[in-house]
Amino acid sequence: MDDSTRERLAELICGDDLEKDPAYRKGSDLTRFFQRAGFSRFVHDGSTRKWWVLEALRACNGAELKAVIKRLASPREYSGDAKLVRKAVVRLNEILEVEGLRVQLEGVEPKLARVRREVRYDTSPEEELKPQPPPNFEALGLATGLGELLALRWTEAQRCVDAKAYLAAIIMMGSLLEGMLLGTMQRRPGDANRATCSPKDQAGAVRPFRQWSLAEMIDVAHTLGWLGLDVRKFSHALREFRNFVHPYEQLSAGAAPDEDTCKISWLVVQAASNHLARVLRP
Repeated sequence: MDDSTRERLAELICGDDLEKDPAYRKGSDLTRFFQRAGFSRFVHDGSTRKWWVLEALRACNGAELKAVIKRLASPREYSGDAKLVRKAVVRLNEILEVEGLRVQLEGVEPKLARVRREVRYDTSPEEELKPQPPPNFEALGLATGLGELLALRWTEAQRCVDAKAYLAAIIMMGSLLEGMLLGTMQRRPGDANRATCSPKDQAGAVRPFRQWSLAEMIDVAHTLGWLGLDVRKFSHALREFRNFVHPYEQLSAGAAPDEDTCKISWLVVQAASNHLARVLRP
């Protein structure tokens, strides 16, 4: 077994990454883990956990490594918690794949098998997200001047992306989404007002469009079939990032949009524009 694989196994045994690994193990827990695997000679000495475990794995022969791996996959190690067991086995197989090994459970007994599977690595250049030209907003019959304004904002959003001004780009994208939705509702007011989830005042009357929040616009557009379910969900995510226009919103979220967030948001805006254009075209 390659030493890099042993190192990844050591990380899994320690369980430092709570999002990926099923359990965090302290020094005393590590000693007990090896005891449960059948080895009493490994007693944690207080040193750095990961490197101590790695040295223990280096001291194991093939049969002993197999016993450690099987214990890591055993439902008994996780008190039979099905969710933790599945998480452990999936993570373990990710690590063992490069060695041509795989763990499977037969009842509650882990079995380690060698698999013949060729791993193909795609070395072609990663496909680049190409800028899209703005839709022909003016041909969609929006309010006077709105189509031209949306086209200008589309171009400005792309400039922000190109300049790596990701927060500014996403704020601009959120305004584009809101403008497109509002313009569509102004073109189809009867449908928007009759939607079951249209926002109403205390008297039960539908509020004027200018008082609708972006979240309400997104939900009404989905209810009417103007936006697909996937576009609705991602539009809400874009809306949350758009709210970072308020510094305290970003401060409380403790997050900052990066290039990947920006690319996903741009695809959301493009998908929404395609869906809404189909609604508005004659």
